[in-house]
Amino acid sequence: MAYVITSPCMEEKARECVEVCPVDCIHEGEDMFYINPDDCIDCGACLSACPVEAIYYEDEVPEEESKFIELNMRFFQMK
Repeated sequence: MAYVITSPCMEEKARECVEVCPVDCIHEGEDMFYINPDDCIDCGACLSACPVEAIYYEDEVPEEESKFIELNMRFFQMK
């Protein structure tokens, strides 16, 4: 499991999460940031740094934001 960035990032696209990630697993996409689930160590640093509360643990992503789990996986499959 890893953390997932959801829709509030699309409007804000703040970099605080990138700056605090100790393993550099957060990557910038065209519209938002994405967390590489293979590299994420579940430390939670990004969660507390996000100014718009866009980051959730994968099992806790709200139902209305669940499409972002798939979007995140596809982002890294295309890389």
